[in-house]
Amino acid sequence: MSIRIAIVGAGVWGETHAFLYKEHPQAELVAVCDLDLERAKRFAEKFDIPAVFSDHRELLAKIDFDAVAIVTPDFAHGKLVVDFADAGKDILVEKPLATTTEDLRAIVQAVQRNKVRIFTDFHNRWSPPFAVARDILDKGDLGRPVSAYFRLNDIVWVATDMLPWTSRSSILWFLGSHSVDTLRWFFDDEVKSVYSVCSSGVLKEKGVDSTDIYQTILEFRNGGIATMENSWITPNTNPCINDIKFNITGSKGMINLDLSNNQLIESFTERDCQHPDVLVRHFVHGKAKGFAYESIRHFVDCLVSGDEFLVTLEDAVNTSLVIISILGSSRSGTLCKVATIDELMNQ
Repeated sequence: MSIRIAIVGAGVWGETHAFLYKEHPQAELVAVCDLDLERAKRFAEKFDIPAVFSDHRELLAKIDFDAVAIVTPDFAHGKLVVDFADAGKDILVEKPLATTTEDLRAIVQAVQRNKVRIFTDFHNRWSPPFAVARDILDKGDLGRPVSAYFRLNDIVWVATDMLPWTSRSSILWFLGSHSVDTLRWFFDDEVKSVYSVCSSGVLKEKGVDSTDIYQTILEFRNGGIATMENSWITPNTNPCINDIKFNITGSKGMINLDLSNNQLIESFTERDCQHPDVLVRHFVHGKAKGFAYESIRHFVDCLVSGDEFLVTLEDAVNTSLVIISILGSSRSGTLCKVATIDELMNQ
């Protein structure tokens, strides 16, 4: 069985998808679509993709395919997901699923109406350190989870140079959504309320209209609490793009992860010192490796096998609802309650 796949979004992360689909024995990459047609053409040439489009509606009208990978800026997910669901296509959408309650509601209705499969790419669940930590928790060695701390930050370059759409998004959508999904996964619970404060100025001085940092407290429904930090003002001289610290404390023990200063491999030249990525997205003997590829592989594997996705529609919707409440709390300066997918659909 071969899954015919189209990619919407010919950027850096679209390439991540293309590398995996091109080597997966049960995937066939048949089309790419991007608003920038010339960029889409260059992408198609690089990955030997036969069909190129600048409008996803034309893609739907002209190409026969089974599934789509939506790898666009986060604020553009809503209509794309609905249109592909209405066309009966299975969907991988990069995180977050959507950034407004209106889009979330429309997506749930479209997915249920058309009985399509959807997977949101919270690839941190495939990160070996986090997966091993979760396995230890599942074995009961830590007891029940009581509290957690998660720092997930980016260097300034991500906001100023990597993303042309920084001002239309937020570090909460870009990284905080990973944080929330990971915390929900570890606590195996939904967030009840959030309180968040934020700070601005560093990026605005650089001409980027975005909030610098959010500090958030999350209260879970079964009593667990977590502290979450997300920023994109870490100095560019930091050895890694991401600055990652994680702690989970249970009633019988705790686990600490420090992934910011990974010293598994260091490279020193006359120009600089580097810590090459050997976890997220790299190649070994020409093959795509790393947990960012593994989550995409999971999508194809589950389409072939019929197995359930590790990240459900409920996971994705509830994670976005937490971020929406965090943004609301940071604006109002008050504690904000968090809705769930059921409450969203009953409003």
